[in-house]
Amino acid sequence: MKQQLRKETLSRRSGLPEADRSAKSAEIVKKIKSMPSYQQARTVMLYLDFRGEVETTALVEDTLAAGKRVVVPVCNPDKTITPTELKDLRLDLTIGTWGIREPMPDRCQPVDPLEIDLVLVPGVAFDSKGNRLGYGAGYYDRFVLRLRPNVPLVALAFELQILPELQPDPHDRPMNMVVTEDRVIVVN
Repeated sequence: MKQQLRKETLSRRSGLPEADRSAKSAEIVKKIKSMPSYQQARTVMLYLDFRGEVETTALVEDTLAAGKRVVVPVCNPDKTITPTELKDLRLDLTIGTWGIREPMPDRCQPVDPLEIDLVLVPGVAFDSKGNRLGYGAGYYDRFVLRLRPNVPLVALAFELQILPELQPDPHDRPMNMVVTEDRVIVVN
């Protein structure tokens, strides 16, 4: 069931024309930047987009320019995430696991997850209760257990990734918010 949902949702997302993806991403970024949890955060963990995800490069640049600390995930072979500080978007990146842009280990340092104030999370699909369907390896499911309990988890998604209902597994932690180009879903 989850594999089929993943396949269908990823197919819809990859069918989004590039101009639409960029315009919708810009709307999502605008919403993120206006959120109090973003404005107040000193250390923000963002993902670096790939394969049609909501584009985050402009948000990374804006976050660095605002003087905030930017942390991005490094996906390890043991299916864990090492949160790593990114200081320069152009000089600090290389292609890592799964073809995702990642910080170079010789230029960037790991960050204690307890120092992170806000996490922006990618995913395949979400529902209005904040449930998340990831890519299937459990990287984020394991990672969020290492954060302070009150750190907001905010999913970035296109409206076409919002499904009527997802069936979470017992270990899944729902997002606190899901931000799309059309709305901000706040989960209680």
